[in-house]
Amino acid sequence: MKPAKLVLESGDVFEGTSFGYDSDAEGEVVFNTAYTGYQEILTDPSYAGQIVVMAYPLIGNYGTNPEDMESQRVWAAGFVVKEHSEIASNFTARQSLDEFLKMHKVPGISSIDTRRLVRLLREKGAQRGIITTAEQSKEHLVARARSLPEMVGLDLASSVSTKQSYEYAPPENAQYRVVAFDYGIKRNILNLLNRSGCKVTVVPANTPAEDVLAMRPDGIFLSNGPGDPEPLGYAIETIQKLANPKFAKREIPIFGICLGHQLLALAFGAETYKLKFGHHGSNHPVKNLITGQIEITAQNHGFAVRLKSMPKHLELTHLNLYDQTVEGFRHKKLPVFSVQYHPEASPGPHDSHYLFAQFIALMENYRD
Repeated sequence: MKPAKLVLESGDVFEGTSFGYDSDAEGEVVFNTAYTGYQEILTDPSYAGQIVVMAYPLIGNYGTNPEDMESQRVWAAGFVVKEHSEIASNFTARQSLDEFLKMHKVPGISSIDTRRLVRLLREKGAQRGIITTAEQSKEHLVARARSLPEMVGLDLASSVSTKQSYEYAPPENAQYRVVAFDYGIKRNILNLLNRSGCKVTVVPANTPAEDVLAMRPDGIFLSNGPGDPEPLGYAIETIQKLANPKFAKREIPIFGICLGHQLLALAFGAETYKLKFGHHGSNHPVKNLITGQIEITAQNHGFAVRLKSMPKHLELTHLNLYDQTVEGFRHKKLPVFSVQYHPEASPGPHDSHYLFAQFIALMENYRD
């Protein structure tokens, strides 16, 4: 193991030990407050372009396995932990975390004060940063960090999206045809749609509305994904067409999550903005304003919908109890709804699975 550094654009430097792949990592440094699920976090395409800091101190003790992959690869640019467990003790484990990161060519750094780092990110906001084992001056490394592109204005969805449409393991009892836009879709979303009786066709982020309508879908799903939603003009225009009954010649249920939620809001005239340090974890309380119930949710996003910008035809349905940000809305007339958080929540919590049943009910009511 080599000495390594995490250098932030703020000028702060954290010295630790390298593990995983021996290379430099560059990206926006964000923290995640989940206790478990590090493999799901690493393979979530929404983390493209980001270095992930785990707030929970001991990471890697149950190893990694093929079943917990949320995509085909690791998308996080780098991984930061306080204590990296070299021992993987679990009956499902096939690789240690160190072996897993080496295989996917992703560097990590351990033995740093992640508590101090998380407090810094909360106070100063998400930071551009670099993980490196190179012997370079602090001034040089800070300058490198400051030269990295900011997350605002980046279209990362097009870089993580599938390049070809495909059918996702259609179930034998499929009753509904769903077209899912892949802005960085997670595997468990597709699994839950399948279990709900949906035959899912996953399409690239830039698929035209006309091509989607030609598939005669019962419903349209807008997935999670990385980066800033505003540069995705092609996606916003497509959503506007699909949500317009005059263009689509019928009303089609649309369900969006995370980036899909933000794109849906933009398509209806709302605004989005970058959060100071984002929401990343599996323990965020959200209030369902329709039922009054509190859900513990999984979240991973750096942008949010501006509440005051929401037009009158959109109804706020979910509210974040940490900072009162928009967590969900529905259209007052059309069969369209979305949430900011991750209802598929692999590995958990599962408080929000009811949203998939809500989507199914809409498709049943609006079928041709």
